[in-house]
Amino acid sequence: MRVLLVEDDDRLASALTTALARHGHQVTRAGLAVDALRLAGGVDFVLLDLGLPDMDGLDVLRRLRRVSAVPLIVVTARTEEREVLRGLRSGADDFLVKPFRTVELMARMEAVVRRGTRPRPPRDEVVRVGDVRIDLEGRQVTVAGAPVTLTRREFDLLAMLAREPGVVRGREEILDEIWGDPLLSASRSLDVHVANLRAKTGRPGLVETLRGTGYRLGSTA
Repeated sequence: MRVLLVEDDDRLASALTTALARHGHQVTRAGLAVDALRLAGGVDFVLLDLGLPDMDGLDVLRRLRRVSAVPLIVVTARTEEREVLRGLRSGADDFLVKPFRTVELMARMEAVVRRGTRPRPPRDEVVRVGDVRIDLEGRQVTVAGAPVTLTRREFDLLAMLAREPGVVRGREEILDEIWGDPLLSASRSLDVHVANLRAKTGRPGLVETLRGTGYRLGSTA
């Protein structure tokens, strides 16, 4: 397979490249997130380290999953259960903690390939709710044809709900993905951002609150 190895540690990257090549794989190495996102479209498999110098690996994973269904294993030194869950929930096919044996990595890669890949996300990245148009790829929102200016985090929140209309997103899930810390669930930050979305769009029903559960994309009433 054509394997993209996203790893900023030169020694580990060299060792893994040699091991992968010995098993017949063609390896391309990226040490930065920006290079990984650029190269991921032309490979058959991705091995992704989370500790990258220019962007957190989980953010790379989420961005990649918006446009690609390429098989992917997270390879990291992070051992906390919460980190493992965040990686799998963000779209990783498997999670391998360093240090590991080469034979285990190869076995995990084979298992992921045997299971097959997830359906490729649809190319149409525009969601419409009444007169609200949400361009997920272009990161633009219009209401009745007029542009609405949102902060980065406000748009990320709206986009998370819009990608799966009708699906309820829990508070901790939202805080984990958008803020990177589910422990912020005791704060009012999420509520403030929801209120801002309703006020800026002038559509109070666009984000629906399910008391005690979370939020989902609603109507525009």
